Amino acid sequence: MVPKVHVIACLSDNYAYLLRDEDSGAAVVVDAPEAAPILSAVEASGGRLDALLLTHHHHDHIEGAAAIVERTGAQLIGAAADAHRLPPLDRSVEDGETFSVGSLGFRVIATPGHTRGHIVYHSPEARALFCGDTLFSLGCGRLFEGSAADMWDSLLRLASLPAETAIYPGHEYTASNGRFALTVDPDNAALAERLAEVEALRAADRPTVPVTLDRELLTNPFLRAGDPRLAERLGLSGQPAVDVFAELRKRKDSFR
Repeated sequence: MVPKVHVIACLSDNYAYLLRDEDSGAAVVVDAPEAAPILSAVEASGGRLDALLLTHHHHDHIEGAAAIVERTGAQLIGAAADAHRLPPLDRSVEDGETFSVGSLGFRVIATPGHTRGHIVYHSPEARALFCGDTLFSLGCGRLFEGSAADMWDSLLRLASLPAETAIYPGHEYTASNGRFALTVDPDNAALAERLAEVEALRAADRPTVPVTLDRELLTNPFLRAGDPRLAERLGLSGQPAVDVFAELRKRKDSFR
């Protein structure tokens, strides 16, 4: 049985995620924007939390960590490269490392770009990718500490995961990302369909995630920077995909 992932809304537009291994009862939360809603979700699902996984050091992903660990005794796991600017870790992990919580397996993938030490967690058992602020539905993270080349390489790594992988990003940015995407890819029917779906979900105050990777590969311009049609649309025909990606990120930074 594929473990169910519970989406936990936090702050104004953050998400945390709760997974439970039904066989052992072990539970995992990814990211800690604020303690109260996460602890409420943990209590509602049985009160047990074995591990709290952090994707990166930004305050809106770690602010609730101390209170959650104190209340639950969860093991705190995060990037070894960022251990100096994360809350005190019980386990520091690196790119390619695997670990299990109950029967839930996770593989660590380093994705520099948004921050230097950003990592994401791929769970084959849950068929899920917990991608923090590297990949959003119809978008990607800002380049606060890395280069366009860093982020493009990171996105290529994520794009190579199984097509049915469910994407669980750190924020509810899909509607604004979709509006931008249509400005650079206006003839993409799959994108128009996705944006209509997103607008209906948000009108009902429902999350727009998860979404499967195969849909993102059809609709997310930041994953499609290697498409010659998109390059032509941007006036960059024949240019390397990383240059197309850099132009997309530049335009998105100033999009309103």
